[in-house]
Parts: sequence; structure tokens; C-alpha cells
Amino acid sequence: MAFDFKKEFKEFYLPKDRPEIVTVPEMNYIAVQGRGDPNQEGGAYQRAMGVLYAVAYTLKMSYKSDYRIEGFFEYVVPPLEGFWRQEGGSGIDYGNKDGFLWTSAIRLPDFVTPADFAWAVETASRKKKLDCSAAEFWTVEEGLCVQIMHLGSFDSEPESVAKMDAFIEEQGYAGDLSEARRHHEIYLTDARRVPPERWKTVIRHPIRKV
Repeated sequence: MAFDFKKEFKEFYLPKDRPEIVTVPEMNYIAVQGRGDPNQEGGAYQRAMGVLYAVAYTLKMSYKSDYRIEGFFEYVVPPLEGFWRQEGGSGIDYGNKDGFLWTSAIRLPDFVTPADFAWAVETASRKKKLDCSAAEFWTVEEGLCVQIMHLGSFDSEPESVAKMDAFIEEQGYAGDLSEARRHHEIYLTDARRVPPERWKTVIRHPIRKV
């Protein structure tokens, strides 16, 4: 059976619908950076999705090619993630979607090296006839965070964020959002096929001890 990150690392992908504190270790990602409204039809965010999945599935299916990745095992492509910020502030203004600076990402298995990643970008570009040069091998160690499973549309996320803020204050922590430590979302449902009231999104914020 293929390795499934969501099942093997439930503490990072399947939190409860109440705030909890977690320490997130270093992880590697396929990442594409951009800015602007993610809902814009044919915009930069949607183009980034094509690049991410082209590279992700090239790596996943590499065992069927002539290329060999040392330590490879079959796995389920992890869910899409997003790291979000806006200029001029440490929070997120959900009404200012044009002001989003985003990094869209898909987690990589630890056995994928930068050399393997470069092969996948070149191969995906050639076979898919798609410029994948925007894809980066990106490493992040989020460290101490608070997270929650948000149920519902993205526009209702402030309700869950308010719960997280109240919880960390009670526990003696403060939010630590910055240019480097960002609002983080993990998307567990396909918004194209599931109605908004049933969307499941992990929301994660960096924190620090007061």
C-alpha cells in the first residue's frame, strides 16, 4: 500500500476542530511563489497549480521511467498547502485578496534530493510542454505553532483564527506572524467538487512563548 502522509503524520494533517499547539519539523516542498487574488480565472495562482502538480506527479511516477531515485517508495501525493502574507502587516486581511503574497506548495518525501527535483522539473517541462521553471525546492522548519481544523469556506476562516488567538493567550503564548513565519493552510478537500460548507482546511500560525 502506498505511503500516505496524512495517515502517517496525523498530528500535522488531521488536527481537531479546536486549537492545539504543535512543533513542526523541517520539511521539503515543491513551491511556486506569486502574488494576487487566487480566485482570478487563469491568473498566476491557477497557473502555479499546473506547475506544482506536473512536478509532483513526475516524481511520484519516476519509478516507471528510466530515472531512479535512491530510497524511493510508492506514496500518495500530499495535499496542496499555501503560505500566505501581505505587505505592511503581520496579519491577513481576507478582504484584500489582490494584496496576497503566496507560496503554494506540495510536500516532498525526504528521499527526494535537489538533483532529483531538477530532473523532475526538466522532465515535466518537456513532457507536459509546460514551463515549470518557477518551481523551487523549498525547505521550511515552522517550529512552534498553533493549528486547528477549519470547517467551511475560506472567507469564514477569521472565526477559527479568533479561536486560536484566544487559546494561545490563555496558554501564555503570542502570535509570531512575520515575513518568514506565515499564515499556513493545508487543503484537505477539493474545492471544485465539494460545497464550501464541507471544506476542510488546516490553519496553522507560528507562535512564541510570552
